[in-house]
Amino acid sequence: MPRLLRALAGLAGFFLLWEVIVQAGLVRKEFLPPPSVVLVTIVEQFGETQFIRDLIATFLAWAIALLIAVAIAVPAGLLLGSIPGLRTATAVVVEFLRPIPAVALIPLVLLLIGGGPEAKITLAVYASLWPIMFNTIYALGEIDPVLLETAKACGTGKFRTLTSVALPHTAPFVFTGVRLSANIALIAVVSTEFLAGAKLGIGNFIMQASTGSTRFDLVLAGTVVVGALGFLINGGLEMIGRRAFRWSTVDREAVS
Repeated sequence: MPRLLRALAGLAGFFLLWEVIVQAGLVRKEFLPPPSVVLVTIVEQFGETQFIRDLIATFLAWAIALLIAVAIAVPAGLLLGSIPGLRTATAVVVEFLRPIPAVALIPLVLLLIGGGPEAKITLAVYASLWPIMFNTIYALGEIDPVLLETAKACGTGKFRTLTSVALPHTAPFVFTGVRLSANIALIAVVSTEFLAGAKLGIGNFIMQASTGSTRFDLVLAGTVVVGALGFLINGGLEMIGRRAFRWSTVDREAVS
């Protein structure tokens, strides 16, 4: 609770500074509406059915993309982390693909699978794979060799060693990767909605509000809602991680 209060205090300070800057005339209200206007607009939009649909569409695309990313990245990380030869053989391909921004692949994805929800989900999966996979690989590399040798000396099979030694050790690292990827997936979803012209989603809402309109309060309302959604997602996952892995300090050793 104290951490939450400090976070909310910092957010309130940011909004206060924003309000002061606009009210002092340093920025024109037409271009940057103050928080007092934007927050009222947000409340109004939550009474609009279309806005709720956009918010739900973005959240569902984010959730599906993150689940698919976990389902792909964790087994891939375990495989690459446990077989050094395979990891070396695929290192060039992985390092080639990892730096490519998801938004740079929008034209290719639109050409291959179209511009429906599949496009933003695909790009969000691609963007959020890497932190989970690399955290999994890193976790396997950080296992104390004594633990593995002890398990081997006790006659523990490879599968039992994986489930009783490797997985408990890697779980906090994997969860940290999931936390990092959660916001990356949200960014990818909203960016794709904005740039690819999705029919539904907060990104589409922001694009529609910024095209042929002077309602910058709508643009900022959508932006603030996305920021609030990311804050809630990260805060919720952080709370789950603290409860599930109280014994771990991996959250301070995150690998990006």
